Amino acid sequence: MPPPRKIDQMPPELRDWLKSELVQRGFGDYEALAEALNFRLEESGLELRIQKSAVHAFGQEYREFVKLQEASSAWAEEWMGENGLADDARRHNVLFQMITSLAFKVMQGQMTREAEEIDPKELHFLGRMMKDVMQSAGVREQLIAAERKAQAARLDAAVASGDIDGEAAAKARRIMGFG
Repeated sequence: MPPPRKIDQMPPELRDWLKSELVQRGFGDYEALAEALNFRLEESGLELRIQKSAVHAFGQEYREFVKLQEASSAWAEEWMGENGLADDARRHNVLFQMITSLAFKVMQGQMTREAEEIDPKELHFLGRMMKDVMQSAGVREQLIAAERKAQAARLDAAVASGDIDGEAAAKARRIMGFG
């Protein structure tokens, strides 16, 4: 197992500062950023020093994380909005961002592996987390209700067009559990 990276050994508040600076500087100006970081480390009384190359590697990793988080958040909001779940999307956005963060870490770890080294259990648990959050948000129930409404509309349209009679549509509703 490789030794921990120096950036991972920094106090959380300095790592948070570094992340904020990376975004503010547009994920550039790594030399000045490394200098400012080392100044802060020295001010904190830490003897740890971070090279520009380590800041750059961390910055590139964090940039990908930010991109994935923004994309997945946008996708989740769009998908939930399309399915009439915009209020839930706003209320549960934080949960989706947290899961996105975890998903990124899992995917990042899996991407460096060969296919035969990928642990399906990790992917299974990630999917399970997503499912659990969706269920906690009532998303599943709302999707089922929307699907039942669509099926009812199709039955009504079939009756109106003469494809089936009203009695057959009523029986179909009872069989499908929404009549």
